[in-house]
Amino acid sequence: MNYSIIDSHQHFWKFDPQRDNWITDEMIVLRNDYLPVDIEPVFKQNHINGSILVQADPSENENRFLLSLAVQHSFIKGVVGWIDFNTEGLEERLTDYQQYGVLKGFRHLLQGDRQRDSMLNPGFQKGIGLLNKYGFSYDLLVLPDQLGYAEKLVSGFPEQRFVIDHLAKPQIKKGIYSEWKLAMQAFAPHQNVYCKISGMVSEADWENWKAEDFRPYVDTVVETFGTKRIMFGSDWPVCLLAATYQEVKEIADDYFKSFSDTEQSDFFSGNARTLYRLA
Repeated sequence: MNYSIIDSHQHFWKFDPQRDNWITDEMIVLRNDYLPVDIEPVFKQNHINGSILVQADPSENENRFLLSLAVQHSFIKGVVGWIDFNTEGLEERLTDYQQYGVLKGFRHLLQGDRQRDSMLNPGFQKGIGLLNKYGFSYDLLVLPDQLGYAEKLVSGFPEQRFVIDHLAKPQIKKGIYSEWKLAMQAFAPHQNVYCKISGMVSEADWENWKAEDFRPYVDTVVETFGTKRIMFGSDWPVCLLAATYQEVKEIADDYFKSFSDTEQSDFFSGNARTLYRLA
């Protein structure tokens, strides 16, 4: 292996039961603090050279927390934060955030919105329309039923860099595939949209998943986006619901082992560097 590895999607938090009420009783393993000291030995064991740290709480306090960690730990190559697109003075906030070179983009928890097409609201689209001007990417955290709206969104902003998180969370446990596949294939012509091969184990049977469960989903993503618009992500520590970091990495290693060195390098680091404009 002659390439570095960038984990394009991981989180840190200091567990707060009120703020983090999305962590249900069956997710008890996540009711802990997860910080750089916890992941550094795991990264070393799995030969990970750096990571993209992604927001888990919709607040600018979260941005400050993540940016403070990035200052202290050089393995954090980029941060995906949160910003209110409907705030007055949005451009001023974006201008202010430009001073943090490690802040690469933004994300909203669209998957949980009651209005499933909220990303098409005028205020939201206005915010998206400003990101490229200030050099920021956008992570799309959506579910399969929102993919049609997401495709409509990205088609209106061909210069904006987007990435779909977690393959849009297909229902792997239930084996639901065909409708998701059709919706994903619509992104093939959109060269400004990437996809993270991440978060799959959390959507599978946590106790009884098998590597082959994921193959048809990864096949579709590779066929749709090619090898220049896909990237490896662990979704640690959320992945711990179903798998160790090493097991997540092994799923990716096994799938891509027959690909060329260049294709593997692109998937494991090069494409993340391009999307997030890493130094």
